[in-house]
Amino acid sequence: MTLSEKAGVRQFTVADDDDGIRLDRWFKRHLPQVGFATVARWARTGQVRVDGARAKPDDRLVAGQTLRIPPGNPAKAKAAPRKTELTEDERAQAHAMVIAQTNAAIVLNKPPGLATQGGSKTYSHVDGLLDAFVEGDGPRPRLVHRLDKDTSGVLLIARTPGSAAAFSKRFAGRSAKKVYWALVVGVPEERMGLIDAPLAKQPGTGGEKMHVDTEGGQPAKTRYRVVERAGQKAAWVELEPLTGRTHQLRAHMAAIGHPILGDGKYGGQEAFLTGSVSRKM
Repeated sequence: MTLSEKAGVRQFTVADDDDGIRLDRWFKRHLPQVGFATVARWARTGQVRVDGARAKPDDRLVAGQTLRIPPGNPAKAKAAPRKTELTEDERAQAHAMVIAQTNAAIVLNKPPGLATQGGSKTYSHVDGLLDAFVEGDGPRPRLVHRLDKDTSGVLLIARTPGSAAAFSKRFAGRSAKKVYWALVVGVPEERMGLIDAPLAKQPGTGGEKMHVDTEGGQPAKTRYRVVERAGQKAAWVELEPLTGRTHQLRAHMAAIGHPILGDGKYGGQEAFLTGSVSRKM
């Protein structure tokens, strides 16, 4: 996301990470201080424009588009709504995930099976637990990136609006380096390499699954390195996504014949090894 300002009007360039995101979700990700009611009003009155055209909250954005929004002062914006009260179990669950804390950030260890954000029929998620870290009348911590529900890993949470803006800028500009570890089925022939395979939503899956599409897909690149191997059965690989497509690592590893262990969605039955190996991804 890049920003320019002219006569108070703000203009953002949609980043690769935001390709395909709904307009209202873009606001929640990058300008969480602007509520949905405001976004809807701006859209209804033509104050929000995408590449010069009027836009609706549920419109999907495309990387490279220019988003024009009215001037605003985040410091004067109302704080994000908070849950009335978390249960003791929810507070314990939130604090049990903490790896480290600073004045600017909270670093969490997200377990598999816990969604990062809420959605259709998703009521338990990291975002809903962040009230556990609100101190007095201080600001509510905010998400700045996401992990798939079934993926475990480190989540960086911003404690203040200022750190949220700074972290979001790093992630959107891809100056934040992301490294993932995964167990995959089999051992890649080349111990390290670059997977360059455009991805698109697979027809008939409701956008819930991606596939390699060399003609109409969005550019997608993943760098991988084999760290260790268990004979020819499995390998521990280090993955670095150079782009941010949905399910990119899962789709790419399956595309080269080495699906992530436990990922039946992309690897089918071959993604599950026998014995005492966990069936979780």
